[in-house]
Amino acid sequence: MPAQPRPAERSRPGDVPSDAVGDGTGSRPGGATASARGEHTHGETPVPGGARPPAVVPAQGTRPGTRNGGGRARVPDEHRSAGPADALRPGAPADDPASGFRARPVVQRASVRGQILDALRTALVAGELAPGEVYSAPALGDRFGVSATPVREAMQQLALEGAVEVVPNRGFRVIERGTRELAELAEIRGLIEVPVMLRLARTVSAAQWTELRPLAEATVRAASSGCRATYAETDRTFHRAVLALAGNAQLVRIADELHRRAQWPLVGGPVSRGRADLVADAAEHTALLDALIAGDLAVVQALVREHFTGAS
Repeated sequence: MPAQPRPAERSRPGDVPSDAVGDGTGSRPGGATASARGEHTHGETPVPGGARPPAVVPAQGTRPGTRNGGGRARVPDEHRSAGPADALRPGAPADDPASGFRARPVVQRASVRGQILDALRTALVAGELAPGEVYSAPALGDRFGVSATPVREAMQQLALEGAVEVVPNRGFRVIERGTRELAELAEIRGLIEVPVMLRLARTVSAAQWTELRPLAEATVRAASSGCRATYAETDRTFHRAVLALAGNAQLVRIADELHRRAQWPLVGGPVSRGRADLVADAAEHTALLDALIAGDLAVVQALVREHFTGAS
């Protein structure tokens, strides 16, 4: 009997007709090849019956249905040229003379503002910014060799701290302070720092107090130089180190801010305390440290109260 033809198999969506499978060279009916169609056949294994090869799972970080997650092919980091954004991100590549790549310098605007703020604070303590005087941001910018913008931002910070006040269309006026405000600051500092120091005098070892001696000696050298700004910095450094032994960061921050305000000049002259006053104040630091090392609580209490009464 003649062979009966097999009934046609029902095709399923996605199946490829068997007569469309090439001979392994990438050819397809109609003379088109896989390479001519822009398709890649390297590494593919022919599947019997004309079934398609398994779908390739997109690499991590890509989205299905797109090429490497988007309209552009993803370039591995090791082959990608660094651009301006790369030079500003953490871990940006450094200069590479071999490849001719030169890293873009990182510009930190905040650091400029911080440097100007420190310079203005120094000028304020030194009396170079006189109480009651008005200073414009452009003029101060010319003085420091920067634009008016970072100066204005730094001055606004000083306004928040109470050192200056804004004068519309003119600039910033240095606050005029009297002896009463200085006495009020000394009282507040005493209420905060004296109990802490007395508690530390009973709990901190002599070895720990000895480690602070270089800071106390630094205040003596700064006072001897007569530079009020230098002494102000070493004075606050010593007090911060003492209070830090309490392990309370908020206490240190608040006390340091009050201490800084107490160092601003008073009305009546650019410098409210002369060299002799600074030397006497520094001597109290070393005497206090000697008493703390010796564990003499009575002397410590007397020196601490006297130190703050003198608005140091």
